[in-house]
Formats: sequence, structure tokens, C-alpha cells
Amino acid sequence: MLESIRRRRTRRIEIGSVPIGDGAPIAVQSMTNTDTRRVDATVGQIQALAQAGCEIVRVAVPDAEAAAALREIRSQIGLPLIADIHFDHRLAIASIDAGADGLRINPGNIGGRAALARVIHAARERRVPIRIGVNAGSLQKDILEAYGHPTPEAMVASALEYIRFFEAEGFTDIKISLKSSRVLDTIRAYERFSETADYPLHLGVTEAGTLISGTVKSAIGIGYLLAEGIGDTFRVSLSRDPVEEVKVAYEILRALDLRHRGPEIISCPTCGRCEIDLFRLVEEVETALGGMTAPVKIAIMGCVVNGPGEAREADVGIAGGRGQGILFRKGEVVCKVPEADLARVLLEEVQKITSR
Repeated sequence: MLESIRRRRTRRIEIGSVPIGDGAPIAVQSMTNTDTRRVDATVGQIQALAQAGCEIVRVAVPDAEAAAALREIRSQIGLPLIADIHFDHRLAIASIDAGADGLRINPGNIGGRAALARVIHAARERRVPIRIGVNAGSLQKDILEAYGHPTPEAMVASALEYIRFFEAEGFTDIKISLKSSRVLDTIRAYERFSETADYPLHLGVTEAGTLISGTVKSAIGIGYLLAEGIGDTFRVSLSRDPVEEVKVAYEILRALDLRHRGPEIISCPTCGRCEIDLFRLVEEVETALGGMTAPVKIAIMGCVVNGPGEAREADVGIAGGRGQGILFRKGEVVCKVPEADLARVLLEEVQKITSR
């Protein structure tokens, strides 16, 4: 058996009630895609994200009306609220005044060093952490001239330059992200930074893409770094309902045995030996267990080759064939079940073992 992942130690900060770094659980983050000025819609989406397991939520703040809306949004949600700011430092200060628990800024587009200093001073006074977001697509001109391209080394140099400025202003309550749409560049940037500084890291592959491509790129990029012990928070970026981002995030954590939330369904891809309607069965069970948070392992197998073995290793499992299936609980055979009743019997068994 592989040893458990040894996480790299970073400084501790707190975003609202969520501890970040210094061995705290890796936090799952997402971002709303509603118009922040529409308070009801934004609150509704945040509540859906919270139900899915999101622990920190970020919202876009494109103008003063959106910044003002944060006060009402903050009063209706339980998650720590991050204000995402670009181009106007006054929006960052207004977001702090409205009760934001944290800021995400790209210091290079906030309006110059004097404006950045004003944001830092306001955050320091209110004890609001700031994420310094370095993106390959928006590096400083002098950094690009020095490195020629937005290389991982250029991204790290950019982050370190900003950190020195923040530290000179007496502010160290910061988290860093170094994102690229190129997975290998993202990995290398985080690796190099983690060898240089001990600030907590927010992981992500920026502009990752659609459900399939974005999931693959995020699983490889974020998963690789987490397996190295790098990362304190992360977001899976998908061109999709953000609830799907949270679901993928927990599957990445589960695959690395870092955190477990909700049921893990193991099912075979099917082949010519499958003699039950496995796709329908899996979809029915997965939909029925959509809101479950208990970390139960469920095997749904469609033939007698690997089915019985996988089913025995799960908390609850079925191995199907020829219009029926065998129900297993904790490795023991419980009974034979007709195919028409497999979903119902399996769900009842899951309910029994999770309610004890």
C-alpha cells in the first residue's frame, strides 16, 4: 500500500470560519456565475453550492452596485464570501466595507502601486485575507520582457515581486495562485513556488474548459499537485453549473484519499457479458443518492467476472447477471434480487448501513 500523502506545511490564514494552510483540511472552493447584483439568484446558487459541499465561494464584483450587493448576500449565506476584483481598487475597498471575508485580486491590473497599497491597508485594518492571483495571460510587462513568454518561472517571479510589496506594506495574510490554461505550466509554477515560499496555495487550471476536458485537465493538474502535497484550497474550473465543479473536486480528493464526502459508486464499463441494464441502474442509484454526504462505498457490477469480487469489497454491492443480481453487504451475500428490484433493494440497504 502506498504511504499517505505528506502535505507541505504552509502558513495559516483564516477566510471567515475556514482555516487555510498549516495542515488544515484542503478546502473546496467555487465561484458563482450569476449576476452578483441579482441578490436572490446569487444567494440561491451559493446555497446550492453549499449543499454540494462547497466551503468557500467567490463572486464577481464588476461595479459599485455589485459591491453594494455583497452586504445583503453576506447576511443570507453561511459560506465565507470572496470578492473577485479587477481594474478598480475602489471596488475592493467597497467590498471590504460590505463584509467580504476575503479578496481575490490580480495586483497588476488594480490601478498601480498606490492603489494597491490602499487596498492592502483597508484589508489589514479589517483583517481580510487577500489572494494574489497570478495568471499566465496577464503578467506584468517587465516580467514578460525578462522571460520572453509567460513561463512557469515568469509566473513565480511575478508572485514573489507582489509578495515583497505586500510584506513591505506590513501585510502577510495572503494566499497565492499561479494559474495557466496549460496543465504542465501550472504544475511547474506551483512546484517552483512551493520550493521558494511558504504562503498557502490555491490550486486551479484556469479556463480549463467543458465538463469532460475541464475535468480531465483539472484532475491531472490539481491531482498531480495534491499528490505531491502541494495545495491548501482549490477550484475546478468548468464551463458548467458550478455545482458540477464541487462534485468533481470531491472526486479528486477521494481518489487521493485526502477527503471523503458522499457515496463512492464503483461500476463496470460493461461489455458483451453484461446481462442487466447497468447504465439505467447506475443512473437511478446515483440520482437517488445525490444529496447524501455519508462516505459509503457502493459497487454496481454487471457480470460474474469481476462483479462478485468488487461487490464484496464495497460496503454495499450487487453483481448482476441474467435478469437478477446478488446483493452483498460488507463482503457477505445477503440475497438474490430480481433485476426489476435491484435499485430499490440496494438503496434500502444503503439507508440501513448509513443510519446506524
